[in-house]
Amino acid sequence: MSLRLEKSDDIAIVTLDRPPVNALTLALYGEIADLFESLGNELDVHCAIFTGAGNRAFCAGLDLNEFLSATPEQDPERAAIVRRTFSAVYRCPIPVIAAINGPALGAGSVLATVCDIRIAASNARFGTPEINVGRCGGAAHHGRLIPQGALRRMYFTGEPIGAQEAFRLGLIDEVVEPEDLMLTALKLAAKIAAKSPLGLRYAKQALNDIESMPLEAAYEHEQGYSTKLMYTEDAREATRASVEKRAPVFKGR
Repeated sequence: MSLRLEKSDDIAIVTLDRPPVNALTLALYGEIADLFESLGNELDVHCAIFTGAGNRAFCAGLDLNEFLSATPEQDPERAAIVRRTFSAVYRCPIPVIAAINGPALGAGSVLATVCDIRIAASNARFGTPEINVGRCGGAAHHGRLIPQGALRRMYFTGEPIGAQEAFRLGLIDEVVEPEDLMLTALKLAAKIAAKSPLGLRYAKQALNDIESMPLEAAYEHEQGYSTKLMYTEDAREATRASVEKRAPVFKGR
């Protein structure tokens, strides 16, 4: 199995497991899309961690051996499958934390960008090497997070950057030692998962909606989600718990 799902304490852990470097086939793209399109639709988990198996890579990108047999006529259909995968992670109803355990290259780096929060091991690297293999890709996703100059340098040279440089540019949010990666991600996931399950889902949707909207329209749209939340029991419980200085008890309604 190339993709594993574990659930524990309101947290889902999704692991790419395709040795040696977790490269992506079209079938694996489809598996990822299927999983993230369903993840969080039920109230059984409230936060997800996306990581890679082993210590060689988070994801080394597209499986070039499979790609060699593809024809130009097949490319639009293949591209649609890839877009669906990235969209499924980005639009997953619950927050997704990328725990990046090694190099994230090409499509692997894009998978990191479509997560909500990115924590990287100090040995991780990020790159858009598509130019080296006759492709373009990933700039739209990376450009949400890093300046144009840095983006174009990565895009034109195909050279990867290290975790500390990625942190400086804003591509990732935290750098930790490899042995601390999953513990750090799990602690953050637990903190997030303890929030109102409906609140998290409304917040995720609001953040996705407003990302490309003009400022004032975006804030008005965000306020609309606050109004929707007022109709839920959990939102009232959150307010009461804050006033009464106690931990809230959420019921998911």
